[in-house]
Amino acid sequence: MSSRVFLNEVGLRDGLQAQPKHLTVAERCQLMDSLLACGVSTIEAGSFVSPKAVPQMAGTDEVLGYGLEKASASRFNVLVPNRKGYELAVAAGAREVNLVVSATDTMNQKNINMSTAQIMAVCEGVIESAKQEGVRVNAYVAVAFECPFEGRVDSGQVISLSQRLLAYGADRAVIADTIGAASPFQVSRLFREMCRGIQPDRLACHFHDTRAMGVANVYAAIEQGIRHFDSSIGGLGGCPFAPGASGNVATEDIALLCHQEGLDTGINFAAMVEAVELVKQLTGTAKGGRAYYWLSTHMERFTEKKGEVA
Repeated sequence: MSSRVFLNEVGLRDGLQAQPKHLTVAERCQLMDSLLACGVSTIEAGSFVSPKAVPQMAGTDEVLGYGLEKASASRFNVLVPNRKGYELAVAAGAREVNLVVSATDTMNQKNINMSTAQIMAVCEGVIESAKQEGVRVNAYVAVAFECPFEGRVDSGQVISLSQRLLAYGADRAVIADTIGAASPFQVSRLFREMCRGIQPDRLACHFHDTRAMGVANVYAAIEQGIRHFDSSIGGLGGCPFAPGASGNVATEDIALLCHQEGLDTGINFAAMVEAVELVKQLTGTAKGGRAYYWLSTHMERFTEKKGEVA
C-alpha cells in the first residue's frame, strides 16, 4: 500500500457554502494563500452555481483565476452542477471539475431538481466533453451511506453509480458521506466490496464529522487502501440542501492521524495552524478540528521546514 495520502482541501467551497457570513473574493483569496502554504495536494476553489442559490460562491471565477496565477504545486478543482456550470468553469481556466450525483432520487430532486437518471445523463455528457478537452473529472456519489429523506442507502446502488461514472470516463469516484451518518464498520464493508471491482486509486472519500466519527471513518478507508480524501480547514462545512449536514472532517485531524501512522500528506503543520486561525477569524464560526488545540500548543514537536513529527 502507498504511504502517500492526498488531501483535497474543500474549505473554500464546501466549507464556506453554508456559512452565514459571506466572505468577499479578497478574503477567499487570502484564505487560499494560507491553504497553499499548508502544502495540500489540491484545492477546491469554489463552485460555478447560481449566485442566487448559493450567494457564498459568487465570484468563483475570480478566486480560481487568483489561484491559477500562483503557479503553485497544488492543483485546483471546482464544482459544476450541470453543463452550463462546466462551460463557465472551463472558460475561467478550470482543468479539473467535480460533478455530483446523489445515491437517491429524492436527494437529487432536492439538490438539483433532477431525477437520478436525468443527472446521470448530464454527467455522461459533461464527462465526454471533459475527456475531449483534457479536463479531469471527479464524480461524487453523495449521501452514499444515508439520505436525509430516504434513510439508509443500499451499497449496491452506490457501487453501481460509481462504476457507471468511471465507465463514462471520470478519473475518480468520490464516495461522500454527505450528512456524516456512516460508521467505520460501514465504511470498511463498503470499500472492501467496492475494491473488488474498482482499483482503490480511482476512489476517494468525503466525510463529515456530524456524529464524531469522521476521523475513524478516514482510518477505516485507509485500511481498505484508499489514499485520496477531501478535508476542510478548521472543520468548516455543511450542505445547504441536505438537512443535518454539519462540518467536514478537519484537514488538521486527518493530517495528524496520517503523520502519527507514518503516512505522508505533505502538510506543513505550522502553516496549517495559521490557516485554522485565519479561517476562525474570517468566519467567526469555525472552531478548529479536534486536533487543533493540541497542535497549536505542541508545535515544538514539529519541524517547521518539513512539517513532520520531530
